[in-house]
Amino acid sequence: MRHGLDRRDFLRLAAGAALGAPFGLLDIATAAEGAPFRLAYLSDTHLCEADVDDRPLRAALKAIADINALDPRPDLVLFAGDLTEHGSPAELELGRRVLAKLRAPVKLVAGEHDWYLDLGAAWQRLFGPPSHSFDHRGIHFVGLHSVGEADFWTGRGLLAAERQREAASLDGSLRGPFEVGDAQRRWLAADLARVAPSTPVVLFTHVPLFRYAPAWHFSAADGADALALLRPFRRATVLHGHTHQLLCHRDGRIDFHGLLSTAWPLPYPPGGLPALAVQMTRPDPFDPFDGCGDGQLVIRDGAVDAVHNLWARDAITVTARYLDSDGRIDRPPAPPWPSY
Repeated sequence: MRHGLDRRDFLRLAAGAALGAPFGLLDIATAAEGAPFRLAYLSDTHLCEADVDDRPLRAALKAIADINALDPRPDLVLFAGDLTEHGSPAELELGRRVLAKLRAPVKLVAGEHDWYLDLGAAWQRLFGPPSHSFDHRGIHFVGLHSVGEADFWTGRGLLAAERQREAASLDGSLRGPFEVGDAQRRWLAADLARVAPSTPVVLFTHVPLFRYAPAWHFSAADGADALALLRPFRRATVLHGHTHQLLCHRDGRIDFHGLLSTAWPLPYPPGGLPALAVQMTRPDPFDPFDGCGDGQLVIRDGAVDAVHNLWARDAITVTARYLDSDGRIDRPPAPPWPSY
């Protein structure tokens, strides 16, 4: 597997010139139901223009090399937001061209870093509506926009860049919590209303929908209302980015998996973790790739096993059986030293 970056590819990707048609959302043909299949995941790349910081670009291309080397090739790739650091048109265009190097179709949602410079105008022009759904191999997939914010900027006269910095800060003092919002919840309710309760649902979003570290903006204030729409289904799995950490949780029949970042890890919050959470070992601060990675999702009859490909560590698999059994079966190995 080649993790290095060819100089010609790097210069071509970092040049910033717009190439080709908008990336768009790709139609996926429904295949035979029942057989296990594999997806790949990628999240929180935080791409900058190369003259600002080229490390996130190199890390994203490392992840793409990992995914493109998978055999068999994944059916598609799910991207869980924060493609860019500042959400500028140039960064988003760079992100579009980086993702176009993947050899599988991509479905993605926006993160707050992608959205608040222009309130999603450039994102939607390149990638389409903020929320979307599709059916694949008997599973209903939903990409749900989760980084809504009550207007904290108009009355204060903030400039666009100030609004983006505040919305993207871990401890922003001017804004309120993230939310799915009334419009996106209505869209989700209408989308799920046409799906039989016997159909498994996989929902991917940027911000966690369960209540997790609100002081760090690690949850959506109305996440419980969105999750209520999933409870009638026989099997539901929710994937999220944003936290830059390996994380898992179970609430009723809903499984949750946090996805690794390619850019940098974040510490676990002091308020504690869900009971079934599998912690990452404390990353080595002198290794820029430690605590980062990409992963795979193996889906069998709607149940999702998450395989987290930690670049500087052994891969960690969190199976549906581990969550189903309340941690009694398939328990992943404990960290060899305390997490952080």
